[in-house]
Amino acid sequence: ITFPAATQYFMWEKMRLPIGATFCVMTLHFGQWMNRVFNFYMWAWFPVNFVTPSLMIPSAIFLDVTLMMTGSYMFTALFGGMGWSLLFYPANWTWLAPFHLAVKHPSGPLMSIADLMGMEYVRSATPEYIRIIERGTLRTFGRDVTPVSSFFAGFISGIVYLWWVWMG
Repeated sequence: ITFPAATQYFMWEKMRLPIGATFCVMTLHFGQWMNRVFNFYMWAWFPVNFVTPSLMIPSAIFLDVTLMMTGSYMFTALFGGMGWSLLFYPANWTWLAPFHLAVKHPSGPLMSIADLMGMEYVRSATPEYIRIIERGTLRTFGRDVTPVSSFFAGFISGIVYLWWVWMG
């Protein structure tokens, strides 16, 4: 939320365009995809679904719409900052959901695709004790941790938004 807040301030104050956060996030996604494809996929041969960037476009649109509707940076920090964090998980759920499907491993255990990818993909520089998937790391993705961390992130996003609007 740091650079979208500063970009939003500049575009709103100088041009009265409520597209600062969306413009910033779209350029960030373009740069992230270039980095993922050229560096991770073509250079290091990582599978693309391991390094897919998170989707922040709905959060940025909500931040811009909040500023456009209220016209106040304080209300945008309160409501837009909270929406920035709360929309992050549902926006990414659409492409993360298939990794929670259960598959039967040829050696016997039933596990999710995310667990299987973490176990089967050989990372030569990773020590063996880190390769072992601990119980609860990939399975707690949709449990009680997500709403609590989202609301805390929304609180922090509001404070950081005000700081970066002031910096802008």
